[in-house]
Parts: sequence; C-alpha cells; structure tokens
Amino acid sequence: MLDAQTRATARPSGTEAPPIVAFEGVTKRYPGIIANDSIDMEFRAGEVHVLLGENGAGKSTLVSMLSGLQQPDGGRILIDGVERPVGSPSEALEIGISTVFQHSMLVPSLTLVENATLGRAWWQRPDRAGTAQAMKAAAERIGVNLDPMAVTGDLSLGERQQAEITRALMRGARFLILDEATAMLTPNDAARLGELMRRLAAEGMAVVFITHKLNEAVAYGDRISVLRLGKKVGGLTPDALKTLDPQEATNEVVRLMFGTRDAAGAEEEHPDSTTVDRAAKPTLELLAVYAEAGRVPLQNLEFKVWPGEIFGIAGIDGNGQKQLAETISGQAPVSDGRIVLDGAYIDRMTIGQRREKGLRYVTDDRLGEGTVGTFPMSINLLLKEIGQAPYWRGGLEQPEAIRENARRKVTDFDIRTPSIDTPVGKLSGGNIQKVLLARELAGSSRVVIFEKPTYGLDLANIAATQMRIREAAKSGAAVILISTELDELLALSHRIAVMDQGRIAGIVENEDGARHTIGALMSGAAK
Repeated sequence: MLDAQTRATARPSGTEAPPIVAFEGVTKRYPGIIANDSIDMEFRAGEVHVLLGENGAGKSTLVSMLSGLQQPDGGRILIDGVERPVGSPSEALEIGISTVFQHSMLVPSLTLVENATLGRAWWQRPDRAGTAQAMKAAAERIGVNLDPMAVTGDLSLGERQQAEITRALMRGARFLILDEATAMLTPNDAARLGELMRRLAAEGMAVVFITHKLNEAVAYGDRISVLRLGKKVGGLTPDALKTLDPQEATNEVVRLMFGTRDAAGAEEEHPDSTTVDRAAKPTLELLAVYAEAGRVPLQNLEFKVWPGEIFGIAGIDGNGQKQLAETISGQAPVSDGRIVLDGAYIDRMTIGQRREKGLRYVTDDRLGEGTVGTFPMSINLLLKEIGQAPYWRGGLEQPEAIRENARRKVTDFDIRTPSIDTPVGKLSGGNIQKVLLARELAGSSRVVIFEKPTYGLDLANIAATQMRIREAAKSGAAVILISTELDELLALSHRIAVMDQGRIAGIVENEDGARHTIGALMSGAAK
C-alpha cells in the first residue's frame, strides 16, 4: 500500500478541463423507492473517485447509469462538459467508459486473447496474433505481467481482473469503473489492484472505485463520495485527503456513512441489557464452527445467545450471513465444530429435528424459499408441518383443521388477504412476511433466526415486524437478528457481531459508542 506522503504527492492538484462525466441533479426511481435522489457528482481525469455507502445506498444504480444499463428519470449527465445521455452499454464503450465487476465476466474456458476478441461482428475475422501483441503492450504500459495465451480459468481472481482492465485499455477506455473489485481478492491482490489504480490515474484515466473497505478508500482515493439512502451526504475532496491523516479521514467517512448521532457524542437509546441473564446457561452456542457450503465459507465462528437476548449480526451483505443462518437451521452442513441448543448437540440433526427442539428460521427469500407462491395461504402456514396431526391423518388432509389454523393466524398476525385460499404469491410483500412470521413464531420456540426481516417492507410493516422480534425475545427465545440496516440492529439488539468474509470481526455491546465501533468493523477500518 502507498504511504501517506506518496499518496499526497500522487494526487492531482486539479485541472480546468471539464470532468469526463458529471451528474447534475440525477434522479432514478423504481416502484416505491427513489434509488438516486438529485445526485450532483463529478468524475475527473487523473483521479481515483471512491464511492462508499451501505447496501441500498444507491451505488449500483449510479454504476448502471454510467454503464448505459439504466437511464435517469431526472437531471442530466454531461460528458466532457456537454449533455449526453449514456443510452446503452455500446454507447458507454464509445465514450470510453468500461466496467470491471466483482465477479469476472471473462469466459473461463477461453484464453485471454480469445476473450479479448469476443464481441466482434460475425464478419470480422479475429486477429489473434495482433490482439495478443496489443494485449501484451497494454499490460506492459500499466506494469502488468500477462500471458495472452493463458487459459482464463487457470488464473487467479486478481490476474483475471488485471486482464479485464487490460482489455478495457485496448478498447480505448478513459473512464474505468471498478465495482467491488477487491471484495473477493486476497490482501496482496487487493494491494496490487490499488497500486494499479494509482498508475491508471497517473496516466490521466478517471477511475471510479466502489468498495466497502475504508482502509482501501483512504489509501487509494483522490476523492471520496458517500451515499446514504439514495442521497449524496458528503465526502472528502482531494485537498481534504491531502490534509487529513488516514485515521482522521476514516473517522469522517464513518460519520457520514453511519450517521452523526453517536459520532457527535449524543446518546442513543439501546435495549436494556440487564434483562438478559448471562450467568444462566445460554440457549444457543456455536463452538468453532466451520462450514464450506456456500459462496463464503464460515470460519471458526464462536458465540453464545441467552434466553431473551436479541443477538444482532451486522456486516456488508455477502460476508457469510446467509450461510450462518442456513448452517444453524440445518439447511447447510457443518464441516467442523459443534452447534449446541439447550445443552444438546444439534449439528447432526435434520431440519425437522431442529424444529422439534424449538429452532425457527425466518428467511429473507420470502417467495423463492420461504413460501410456495402458487399454494394457498392456508397451506403455506403449514409448509413445515405437512403430514402431521391434527392437519393430516393417515396421509389425508383434514381441511377444517387447516382452515381453522389459517383463520386463527390471520387474526393473530393481522394478515391482509382476500381469502385464506388466496395463493400466497398474490399477497403484498408485507403480508407474505406476516405469513412467515405466523408460521415460525406460533407455538413454542427456543431460538428464532430472522434474516433481513424488514427488507423491502413499508414503514407500517417494518414496525409490525420489529414488534414481533421484540415479543419473541420477551417470551424467552434466543433471537438472532441478521440485518444490513445498522439503525435496526442498534434499535433492537443487546449485542451485535460483525461478519467479514465468513468470520466474526468483533462482537460489540450495544451501548454508547457502538455505532462508531460497528461502522469501523463493517468497513474494515478497525482491522
């Protein structure tokens, strides 16, 4: 990584030329949500411009508009100071805008040269020798060592990203978007990519770097913009980044990303931790749990959750939170370690056996995993009890028992439905969530896992769901609350663990100062 003095001297002192791309009041709406709200932003040649923000802040929508995949609903986009919409991905390439995504878009079975010739018109004969020579020259120009004849699938993720950047240069790119480009890289590969960004900027390219890691943002960025809930809430200019030391810059960005209340010293309200008796036996305990299934393996997870406690799980989405929920619930196997529920090992039990012991799981995938959209709501309320009495006897449905169960739960959980026979897929998202809550919270529960339970809900249903979470804990259940909404975790949880790449980066008591500590752990600033 570059030291502070090198970074300061590498940063451009400014230019009178117009920015390559500028947003003026750009707004993008989707049904029920404003993804980008009157964004003003400039992307200049010779700068690494870092975009930061939690999931749902609006970063991906901005990238889509820069790449020509989406069009703004308001405001305007200027290219070299002249208004010009980026109407399609091909227009973006004509302008010189290229995007490198978190997951490589190269075809693994082809060589780098063959990948570089993809996209040509069918009548154009590929010149592999000439392409290989051009690729070699472009790579050497930016200090990258690539073998054009290497099979892409044999390369590391870092080498594939270098190849994609080289391909962008061959296409005449002058504006490069790196979308979560370091998320799957080793620390060494991430550092090499950071140094490559600095070299590209020194050559006069505009680089947009989207990351969740503040140490990378401060190390490599010339300018930092922070998005929150679709708005640009502030950032750091090149002059500010030259003036502030890395820790001061990090503190300012954490304040912008995660709110000002805690950072300014004001007290926040927190759940009363004295209501949790940690001298008692924990309800749930993870002992050095490893799990290889899933995109992000779980590594050495250890924590305890007590009766009546809400144990929050924070972290940037995709760091193993879903794998954790599925491993505890039994949907994914444990490769090593033990899971203990009420003193008994459950890691070798089936989903049904864990459910009999009182383990409940409210998934975030309400229609794809949690329910069957074409089935009546009444049957969805019993999906995990199919074949069991009193709703089935001798393999035969007991329709009146099924209907009575549905009528009772519709009343108890305020499910708004035309009929208990209505297919659940025709209900609103909030009412589908109520069906899940009614199914998982009815009866005796010892552990309840809520995975992003308020995602995509309106304010009324968010409040109703959060009330159910509190009630589950008050009834004595141990609650695991997985959420990407830091405000929600702070409002509900007694303690909050932060996950990063399948590990627990830290466990924080929910007290004054928690917001800042959690934000630093989530963004990598505390590493």
